[in-house]
Amino acid sequence: MNKHKHFKLHKPFGVLSQFTSNDAKESRNKLFLGNVYNFPEGIMPVGRLDEKSEGLLLLTTDGKLSDTINQSGIEKEYYAQLDGLITNEALNMLTNGIEIGFAGKKYVTQPCIAKLLTDAPTLSEPDKKLRIGAHRPNSWISITITEGKFRQVRKMTAAVGYPTIRLVRVRIGTVLLENMKPGEVIPLDFLI
Repeated sequence: MNKHKHFKLHKPFGVLSQFTSNDAKESRNKLFLGNVYNFPEGIMPVGRLDEKSEGLLLLTTDGKLSDTINQSGIEKEYYAQLDGLITNEALNMLTNGIEIGFAGKKYVTQPCIAKLLTDAPTLSEPDKKLRIGAHRPNSWISITITEGKFRQVRKMTAAVGYPTIRLVRVRIGTVLLENMKPGEVIPLDFLI
């Protein structure tokens, strides 16, 4: 029996969390996970990060394990740089659950952990396309969710009036991004 392979990747900004596209034009103009590293055949991302998000992405050749992780409510922690100085009231709204749009319907997010980071986290330099200096004063929060709707964290911060400028996933369960550089890949013995 073949032993499954597992990896953690620091997904760079501008890379899609997939290996191919059915859209020929998109395939020419976009970067995919296969552009970052020569992964083994049968590999798949466990969950996704949108193109403009960066940070920890787990990959595995074990489809059952991938489904289990995606459906188990494992904590995912993000550092979000927000446009504006977030208030305690907005943090409380995020913590208690906030209404966002999902698949054309209204959805109330599950309670989460949202807290202000008093100091900016130590991360790799942001992509130049983010235009960090073009915004008003900003703040950083740590937000930990157990679900993962499409662009959920971005929708949540926008719903309380503080759009996300930069979003970096730093933890999935017990697996940490740590000091990995964008594009760096580390093989793992197991996931979660």
